[in-house]
Formats: sequence, structure tokens, C-alpha cells
Amino acid sequence: MVIDEQGKILNEFHTMGFNPYFHDADLVESKMRESEDAAAIAGEVSKVYFYGAGSSSAVLCKIIQSGLNRVFSAANVHVGHDLDAAAYSTYAGEPAITCIIGTGSNSCYFDGDVTSEKVPALAYILGDEASGSWFGKRLLALHLYQKLDPIVEADFVSTFGFSKDDIVNRVYQEPDANVFLASFMTFIARHQEVPQIISLLEEGFQAFVDVHVKCYENYQNVPVHFVGSVAYHFQPVLCHVCEREGIAVGQIIKRPIDGLAEYHLKYILNV
Repeated sequence: MVIDEQGKILNEFHTMGFNPYFHDADLVESKMRESEDAAAIAGEVSKVYFYGAGSSSAVLCKIIQSGLNRVFSAANVHVGHDLDAAAYSTYAGEPAITCIIGTGSNSCYFDGDVTSEKVPALAYILGDEASGSWFGKRLLALHLYQKLDPIVEADFVSTFGFSKDDIVNRVYQEPDANVFLASFMTFIARHQEVPQIISLLEEGFQAFVDVHVKCYENYQNVPVHFVGSVAYHFQPVLCHVCEREGIAVGQIIKRPIDGLAEYHLKYILNV
């Protein structure tokens, strides 16, 4: 999102996501240079704010910062964690727990000044409960173990036509396995009324709540916000699980950039 000094939104454009666990500075630079929108303004930009998964330490943030600095050479580049972005984008003037449930998943507590985590994010192999990659893994396992609902199974075969070797190769040999796994959320959405899929969704959201929400002692006393496509598109099941656990659901937003821009203009840039 491109914003001028008066706070007016001039443009929005999209690139791939950048995660320093999987992408180096050279890739960040090359992908940004491929963007005509970014190239058109690169020399005029004075500040860049980037928030992303994996940007959780100074060393990791430096990878993204270096790539962006090569493109936006005159800019002061700030790189932060996606949890910070989620917390800022949902901030409504009171302390809250903010959760990310998209390709990956995580949570934090934001008191208005400091973002803090109670449990670590373990990424898609060890963690990411209720994320797109978590559900994708379970869908593929059900398919390969021949345990999918027959109607869902027939649609899976006709839609994708993957062999077992195709799936294993994409997951274990090719890059961005988490994105590949998360790509099956559209298919899951198509069958979200099937009892087996409903149970799968409930299982995932319950696992997320147990690990990433109930870890905060005050989880029943503050709003719990959710950011991300999985939380947004499957919010009836998510809200059902939260209600069962006595959790007061706050905002559920698909894309955080609108609230994030508003937060920066109001609290950081004072526009």
C-alpha cells in the first residue's frame, strides 16, 4: 500500500510473500524489481514498513531489510514480525489477544505498547495449528490413507489427479511446501458442509485455541481478534469453538493492511 505524506492512499499492489526462513535477500530484491508498481516509485519512497512471517529476530529481519533496501535505496526500512502487524491492525484502544490463522498460525497479546508471545510459533512441520498448511496436511493424509468421505474423495481425484508420488515430491522435495499444503483450503471450503470436514475444522480450531489462546491467563477477560483467510472464511466453526471455550471473539478480518495502515498513520506517523 503506497501512502503519501498526507495519509492519502495512492496505490495498492501485490507480490509474493517473503519469509526469511525460505527466501534470501537476493530473491526479495529480484521479486520487488519485477513489480512495475514498486519500480515506478522506488526512488521516491522515504519509509518502508514490512511485516512478515519468520521475521522474528534481528538476524532474520536483516535478510528482508537488505533485499528491500537494495530496491528502495533512499528509504528507512523497518522490518517486523507478522504478529506485530496483526496486533496493530486490530487495535481498538484496549488490550487484546490477536491471532493469525492463515497459511500459518500464531498468537500474541498486545497491551497497546508491547506485543508479547506466550508460546512459540513452530511453523508448519511442528505447529501452525488450524492453519491452511495444517488442514492441507490432514486432507492429504486422509486421501492417501483412503479415509476421505467418498464424495470428497471423488471430487479430490477429479480436481487434482495427484499420484502419491506427486504429493510426496511436492511436500518433501520442492520449495514452499507450506504454501502447497495451504492451497487446499479452497477445496476444503467447497466441502465444508460435509460432516467429516466439519469435524476436521473443529479439531483444528480447538487445537489452536488450546495451544495459542488458552495459554494466556486472561483469555476469557479480553477480546480475542483473528486475522487471516482461514479464520475469515471458516468463522462460523471458529466462533462455535470459541463460544464453547468462553472466548469473546472480537474482529475477524481477512486482510490486515487496512487496519495496519490506519494504525501507522494514527500512532506512528501522526498524520
